Amino acid sequence: MLVVFVRTLVLYIIVVVVMRIMGKRQIGQLQPFELAIAIMISELAAVPMQNTGIPLVNGIIPILTLLIAQLLMSFLSIKSIHARAIICSKPAILIERGQILESAIRREMYTLNDLLEQLRIKNVPNISDVEFAILETNGQLSVIPKSQKRPLTPEDMDIKTKYDGLSIDVIIDGRVLSENLELSGKNRRWLQDELTKRQYDGPSDILYACVMPEGSLYLQPREKGASKGK
Repeated sequence: MLVVFVRTLVLYIIVVVVMRIMGKRQIGQLQPFELAIAIMISELAAVPMQNTGIPLVNGIIPILTLLIAQLLMSFLSIKSIHARAIICSKPAILIERGQILESAIRREMYTLNDLLEQLRIKNVPNISDVEFAILETNGQLSVIPKSQKRPLTPEDMDIKTKYDGLSIDVIIDGRVLSENLELSGKNRRWLQDELTKRQYDGPSDILYACVMPEGSLYLQPREKGASKGK
């Protein structure tokens, strides 16, 4: 039993490290060769876990081999446009100026039902409202509406807007993130003063807090009775 536990733990750590090295993309964003490698890695890890008679190294070496192959394919995709087209294929236009390109749909083995479903998911019920619909290399459909059907923006109304940057987390689960606090241009004294103004004793009373782009502090206190961070 202990052997199975140790083998499983070792393989789990190796697979997690390998997938981390491969990148942070979600399953729906993987290229076909990346998805194939991910599936093969999971299968290779499962065999030594189920059969203790198979040496652990027989599962580790193929996993590392696939990792090297994936890194090489990614390197080629980055360095060569032609290799990228072969490995990842190219995006395909399925709708152009409100017209379905039947030949493109057949070539990509895409059905009209699939196309209509994806348009509805993108909140585009009418094909005539679409300027372009592009099937990306990862299988997702990008929809570009016609200019008359796009949401109204401040630029359309010639309205100037304030800079909208990113908020910076400074307290999570009662703990102060010192690096983020410094990055925001603030310090602990400022943070404590802000908490005191709002009648909180300290960071342990706060579930989440962030510094907004304009420099103000947004926070959400803990629920009453909730355990405080240590």
